[in-house]
Amino acid sequence: MSEVQNELSQDGNKKKEIFTYKAPWTVYTMAWRRRPEGRFQIALGSFIEEYANQFQIVSLERDESTGDGVFKKLGQFDHPYPSTKALWAPANANLGTAKADLLATSGDYLRIWNVDDDCQITMKGVLNNNKHAEYCAPITSFDWNEADPSLIGSCSIDTTCTIWDVQAMTPKTQLIAHDKEVYDIAFACVKDIFGTVGADGSLRMFDLRSLEHSTILYETPDLSPLLKLVWNKQDPNYIATIQAESNKTIILDIRMSTYPVAELHGHTGSVNAIAWAPHSASHIVTCGDDRQALIWDVSTKHVVLEDPILAFLADGEINSLQWDASHEDWVAICIQDNVQILKV
Repeated sequence: MSEVQNELSQDGNKKKEIFTYKAPWTVYTMAWRRRPEGRFQIALGSFIEEYANQFQIVSLERDESTGDGVFKKLGQFDHPYPSTKALWAPANANLGTAKADLLATSGDYLRIWNVDDDCQITMKGVLNNNKHAEYCAPITSFDWNEADPSLIGSCSIDTTCTIWDVQAMTPKTQLIAHDKEVYDIAFACVKDIFGTVGADGSLRMFDLRSLEHSTILYETPDLSPLLKLVWNKQDPNYIATIQAESNKTIILDIRMSTYPVAELHGHTGSVNAIAWAPHSASHIVTCGDDRQALIWDVSTKHVVLEDPILAFLADGEINSLQWDASHEDWVAICIQDNVQILKV
């Protein structure tokens, strides 16, 4: 168990609800469990610079009347190398059993795990499309297709992206997506569209129905790498992306993507992670090396925004964040070996 910290205002009333879990190692990867009844369950992946790494699944049990809570570790499993990303299957997926969810993790390969209601964890399979090479090309990121949960797209440092059939546990197609390493991939909230970013400084859009062509939506002026992209969960016309060693977040409209429709300039250090609100087309959260997690209203376009609508200052650099799709008022952030769950 882990003690929970609540921040109090001077008059003794709760000003913010902040719950802190201290892990036994630096946390890099995390993912909210997607079942609505699986309240406040989250998978946490370690960052240990060696082969042997771990995942924990923890839950936050809260007393709604008092606001108090306690974390409990529900399960744990070993993971080869640090995981670059983790995602639970979408809530509408019908891929496991009635009493089990699927959890995907990436690193040297893409792995799929069965997690039952008692958090007993078993390996479902390892997705590997490079069976003849002596060494595998690490997977930098992946995304689950919300509109068709049988599909996962992954990207790699070998310039390729692979679309996987999760039910068959086989690749459907592989394509060369960029001229250099591919750092991130994300599906739009429509079935066939996904985007990628990479070390060549470009953001590209693909259509599963016509993979022989792609569209370069945006390139950084100096061709410096783009690290992450996230698609607006409510409006597929908007994408957010971040550049390496940059303190700004770029918002693009795919209908006129040559120039950003908005730039977020509130951070004083490099931005490390971004997430659109699952319930709102105009709200996005960013975090970075300056210890800040900032929530923005981007409903006003064609502007440079410097003032977020909400700001949280952490005790250290924030390297990861997730907005809970099942419980829209809650965001989780990682600070070294601490995970903080914030009510926003």
